Amino acid sequence: MTQPLTGISSMATRALLAELTTGFEADTGQKVAIASVGGVDAAKRVAAGETFDLVLLASDALDKLAAAGHVLPGRVDYVHSPVAIAVPAGAPVPDVGSEAALRAAVLSASSIGYSTGPSGQHLMRLFQHWGVADKLASRTVQAQPGVPVGSQVASGEVSLGFQQLSELQGLPGITIVGLLPADCAFITTFSGAVASTSTQPEAARAFLAYLNSPATAAVKQRHGMSAVEG
Repeated sequence: MTQPLTGISSMATRALLAELTTGFEADTGQKVAIASVGGVDAAKRVAAGETFDLVLLASDALDKLAAAGHVLPGRVDYVHSPVAIAVPAGAPVPDVGSEAALRAAVLSASSIGYSTGPSGQHLMRLFQHWGVADKLASRTVQAQPGVPVGSQVASGEVSLGFQQLSELQGLPGITIVGLLPADCAFITTFSGAVASTSTQPEAARAFLAYLNSPATAAVKQRHGMSAVEG
């Protein structure tokens, strides 16, 4: 019997990959078991030599692992993921339709939640660009790795939260206000690669190819993401 492929991913793609692995298994009979954890922790586990067949992370994190020899060459970009904004359910919905409006909403928020992943890094750069990072320092709350920012929003720990749309969708107790406006938008590309420790590299490559098959486009859209063109 063919051994299941094993993989590790960040939380942002957990629900998407759960559905895609089911589709792949139905098409091929090959089982895939992917552990989804905080992206920082995932990269640390791969770098520490933990055995996997597949590594599925933000493209920049995967590039660092490739440079260190932890994944094989041939990164496959398979989905684009936008950053969204949420407030507690029932709270007033701020205007975030432009960079100026978003800046005003941020400055008026009593507390701001962000992640350890790419969306949080972008937000910190944006605050620096606006010249308000020091002013907001006491009001920003970084979620622990693997903890959804949406849970902070739902509990009232923060009044304004930023994270990948895919991680905010479907969470109870929050209202998704919208995506980051076009003039300060941030799209994360999530990618996959075969782990250097893989014992089934050809089967792993077949799964990565499936991630970009036409049949997956509608699934990605349903999870608040979009297919990678070309």
